[in-house]
Parts: sequence; structure tokens; C-alpha cells
Amino acid sequence: LLVRNRTQVRGALLDAAPRLKVVGRLGVGLDNIDMDACKARGIRVCPATGANDVSVAEYVVTAALVLLRGAWGASASVAAGAWPRMALVGREIAGKCLGLVGYGAIARETAQRAAALGMTVVASDPYLAADDARWGGTRRLALADLLKDADVVSLHVPLTGETRHLIDATAIAGMKKGAILINAARGGVVDEEALASALKTGQLGGAALDVFETEPLTAQAGAKFAGLDNILLTPHIAGVTVESNVRVSQVTADNVLKALNG
Repeated sequence: LLVRNRTQVRGALLDAAPRLKVVGRLGVGLDNIDMDACKARGIRVCPATGANDVSVAEYVVTAALVLLRGAWGASASVAAGAWPRMALVGREIAGKCLGLVGYGAIARETAQRAAALGMTVVASDPYLAADDARWGGTRRLALADLLKDADVVSLHVPLTGETRHLIDATAIAGMKKGAILINAARGGVVDEEALASALKTGQLGGAALDVFETEPLTAQAGAKFAGLDNILLTPHIAGVTVESNVRVSQVTADNVLKALNG
């Protein structure tokens, strides 16, 4: 069975396929798959680990650049004869602090690109030991300290009971005023109502959401973001590029063949 993120692999589906041996995930997130149910039935689950790391990392850095600079929405005004130069004076990314919540492979790819642009990179990950070599030159901080110090916060954690609404009103209140929040991980990690409120009050300077608590995002669920000019909304495509689609397909096919033959 090959699935993307919207197919729910639960007990009822597994019971309908008694000969199923392998679930190949065309991506890396596993919150749509009941791992315990698969394990109980002896079914292997094979995500396409690493196949879209670069795509997501590039999305995060691009979103940070766009939101810090602020001029991305000016085309219609300029074409109409307006010349809003002073209103569109933005901020440079060089010298800013990027805070990565979670420091897995995608976060590390993001850190490399951010550092190349002159950013200071800090990260919070309680599951990566302080002496792990994968920290490299990235400074390890507690989450509260990261939120307080970072100009740009990017989320890189799975959706679990522990991480649901990890970024809620309290966490946002602890962020630097005018900071940017980017979520290309899982929608439920952010309290969307609290985020929309913070964007309206100016507590946050901008946000990019590629994932949502309800997917696809309905008009009703999206109404909270109506009228906001400091938010980027994309339909869960951070990891989807021409190149990553090829890699994901290749890795998934290889994983499934190895599992069946091994």
C-alpha cells in the first residue's frame, strides 16, 4: 500500500487487507498512519526519509526572506500607479536569529542555508542529546529561551499529544515582538486562533503556514486569516517540488521492494 499524507491508515483499512505486508509512505510524516495497529499486524511502515529535506528547507528560508522583506505583496499597487516605498521598507535576513523547534534532518538542512545567509541559528530538541555531533555549530536552547531570542521561528516537529498546540497563546506571548513564525511541519502544532490574533495585534510580524489543523483548509476554517497582509498560506506543498517528487518516488519504491524481498 502506497499513501500520501491524506490517506488515513487505521485499523479498519488494515483489516480490509489481510495480506498487506508493507505501507510505503510517499513522504515522511506518519501521523496519518496507526503505527501500533501496523505493528500488531506485522506490517512494515516505510517513510521516504530524506527525500524532501531540501525542498522543505528551501521553503522555510524563502518564507523567511519574503516575510522579513515585506514587499512581496506590492505588485498590484505598483502596477496601479502607487509608489509605496516607505511602507514597504523591510528587514534584512543577515544578522537575524533563526530558532528551529526540533533539530532533525530537515531542520539541519535549513540551518545550513540560513547560516550561509548570515543568520545565527539556535535550536531546541529535547530528544537530541547535548553532546550529539549533529548539533554542529548550532546552539542548543530550551524552547522558552529560543522563542524569546529568535527573530524567525521555524517548526520541525511531528504532531503528537505532546506537540499539539505547542505554539499557543502563551508561547506566542513569549516570542520576540515582531518575530516571524513558519510552520511547514504539521498543522496541529500551532493554535491557529492564537496565531491569527497575534498577527492582528502586531505581536508577530508575519507567519507562513503550509500545514493546517483542517486539511484541505475550508473557507470557514480559513476565515480567521481573512484580511491579514502579513501571512503566507500554501496548500501543504513545502516538500513538493519536481525534484523531490522524483526522489520520493524512487526512495519509496526501493523501500517497499527491500521490505518485500527481505
